[in-house]
Amino acid sequence: MELIDELLEDARGRMTKSVDSSRGELATVRTGRASPHLLDRITVDYYGSPTALKQLANVATTDARLLTVTPFDKGALGGIEKAIMESDVGLTPSNDGNVIRLQIPELTEERRREMVKVVHGVAEEGRVAIRNVRRDIMHDLRELKKEGDAGEDDERRAEATLQKQTDDAIAEIDALLKGKEEEILEV
Repeated sequence: MELIDELLEDARGRMTKSVDSSRGELATVRTGRASPHLLDRITVDYYGSPTALKQLANVATTDARLLTVTPFDKGALGGIEKAIMESDVGLTPSNDGNVIRLQIPELTEERRREMVKVVHGVAEEGRVAIRNVRRDIMHDLRELKKEGDAGEDDERRAEATLQKQTDDAIAEIDALLKGKEEEILEV
C-alpha cells in the first residue's frame, strides 16, 4: 500500500537522521587523540555575529596530540582564542600571532570514565529519538487500520518492517558507541 510505504520511508529517513545526529555528537566528545571535530561546536563572535569556527579558520591535526587553528582573517585570532577558552572542550590555546595551537593532554582514568558516561548519554538520546519515531509511525499505522485505509495483514507486515528498521538503527548507534568507548578507554 502506498500510504504504508510512505510512512515506512518517512520512518527510515527520520531514523537515519537520528543516527547521523548521534554520530556527529559522538565525534565532538574528546578522546585522548587530537581531532578537528573537537572544535565543531565552537562559535566565535566575529564582528558582532556568532560564526562557526570552521567558517573562520582551518582546523588541522598536526600530530596525535596537537591541533592547529589557522584563521583565514588574522583579525579573528583574538576572538577565536577567546571562544576556545570559554568553551567546554577544556583546552588552553597558545597563540603565536598567526596560528593557535591546542595541546591535547593525556586523559586521566577518572576523566576517561566521565567521558564514557557522556557517550552513553549521547547514545541513549539517539536510541530514544529512534524509539519515538517508531512510536509515531506505529500510531499512524493503527490510525490507517482503524479508518479502514489498510488491512490487518498490511498493518502487521508494516509493523514488522518498522521494527526491523528500528532494530537496525539502534544496532548502528550501539556500534558507534562501542567504537567511541574503545577509543576513549584506549591508553
